[in-house]
Amino acid sequence: QVQLVESGGGLVQPGGSLRLSCTASRIIFNIYTMGWYRQAPGKQRELVADITSGGSTNYADSVKGRFTISRDNAKNTVYLQMNNLEPEDTAVYYCNLFRRDSNFWGRGTQVTVSS
Repeated sequence: QVQLVESGGGLVQPGGSLRLSCTASRIIFNIYTMGWYRQAPGKQRELVADITSGGSTNYADSVKGRFTISRDNAKNTVYLQMNNLEPEDTAVYYCNLFRRDSNFWGRGTQVTVSS
């Protein structure tokens, strides 16, 4: 029922920045957690950051100080501002929404950090 649409991925040089966006449709209840996960080739999917309806955030140690997650509840949208990108950040980034006892996923957007 919930649909997530991601945008903002692309090719960036090391040290550059990108901003990912994810908008959720068909939202009825206001209390839900949204987050970003990523999966690099040959590696497991990992949590990058998430944010609750009240604004509490969590970050993976590898991105602390470089990435910032935020949300606009009126637009049902979550953002991931990525600064000082490194080649190790290259992955497919997936938007996630957790509501009640259900998880919903976007199709993913490619982020490539390369010279």
